[in-house]
Amino acid sequence: MAAPGSIVVHPAHSMRGVLRVPGDKSIAHRYALLASVATGRSVIRDFAPGADCQSTLRCLQALGVEISRADDSIIIIGRGAGQFCSPGGALDAGNSGTTARLLAGIIAAHPFPVTITGDESLCRRPMRRVIEPLSRMGARVVANGGRLPMTLTGGGLCGIDHMTEVPSAQVKSAVLLAGLHASGTTRVTESHLTRNHTEVALRQFGAEVAVNGTTVSVTGGQALTRVDATVPGDLSSAAFFCVAVAGLAGSSIRIDGVGLNPTRTGLLAILARAGASVEAEIESESAEEPRGCLVVRHRELRPLVIDPAEVPGVIDELPALAALATHGGEIVVTGASELRVKESDRIAALVAGLRALGAEADELADGFHVCGRRPLAGGTADAVGDHRLAMAFAVAALGARAPSTIVGAGAVDVSYPGFFSVLESLTA
Repeated sequence: MAAPGSIVVHPAHSMRGVLRVPGDKSIAHRYALLASVATGRSVIRDFAPGADCQSTLRCLQALGVEISRADDSIIIIGRGAGQFCSPGGALDAGNSGTTARLLAGIIAAHPFPVTITGDESLCRRPMRRVIEPLSRMGARVVANGGRLPMTLTGGGLCGIDHMTEVPSAQVKSAVLLAGLHASGTTRVTESHLTRNHTEVALRQFGAEVAVNGTTVSVTGGQALTRVDATVPGDLSSAAFFCVAVAGLAGSSIRIDGVGLNPTRTGLLAILARAGASVEAEIESESAEEPRGCLVVRHRELRPLVIDPAEVPGVIDELPALAALATHGGEIVVTGASELRVKESDRIAALVAGLRALGAEADELADGFHVCGRRPLAGGTADAVGDHRLAMAFAVAALGARAPSTIVGAGAVDVSYPGFFSVLESLTA
């Protein structure tokens, strides 16, 4: 360790091994939220261990939901629709935008004020895209300039037709979760399809969900029932190992039990387009959330262009793909302005960090350009408290000529505690 919160990453010749990644945090959030408003005792195995999902559990407990742990599972005793208790204070979503936005959708069904806040980073992120539809449905929302902290007073919701301004699974999910507790039917239409974990989970908990093209609809008043479910491995976490293999000659890796939901596997097609050998085999499909084995092998890199239509499907994997380009490839990404309002301004911070390691990288208004004409020199990159940037810089640093320091490496605990130990164990 170079300093508290920093870690040194040494160059690597190759990466080989077999691993499992932690449970998918997108799915874990949704299972926990739906289990809390279902009836009965839900068991969720392989629940994501990162800080974001723990924030969701703490918020639910503050709302009166009984949650316990047994081995690798969490057990949630559902309170039923609209039965949360008024919390004793503000709910702290930590660094988790998913917690804040999706929880807002469920809280909007309750007739007492609830304040949601978060850490400094989360309180800078925009919430207007959730506030506007929830207000139209009948919730009263008071926010700090469209940001956290925000206070919702709900109850008496009515279904709406909503078109998302920017493709966002979080916004879609918040509106659908509110719609589940509203009168009439709520419809959400997207310009581009986003991940469908909420739709899948709603069906698993017994709700009827209609999908027509890019429009998803739910009818209010449906009662959810308990589930016994397993969270597949997080493909967005697996992405960093896949990219490292694709970038390092002689590398090969197998990842078992990973989620292979088709709304998330755009990354795999892009890796193949970049030259990697990618084999995915579905081994189990539960309630439409397939999981299986993923094998990635290094091949000669080819340039990548990712256009706006592809961005929604790989929004979380774009930092990893930028790191891939530093290993001798090239990438141009456009239509990704959403990266400006993630845990950090991911475009500015990504480019700054890669440049600090010696990369040729440029910001675009809505994306970035990275060219790996020469190996990285090594240096010090600041992850600015963003877990995906910390992992991306580490993957890029594997191909440098000298050791590199990642500042703010502790941010990985948001999604992948132990990431650096696993990375070191697989590299040679």
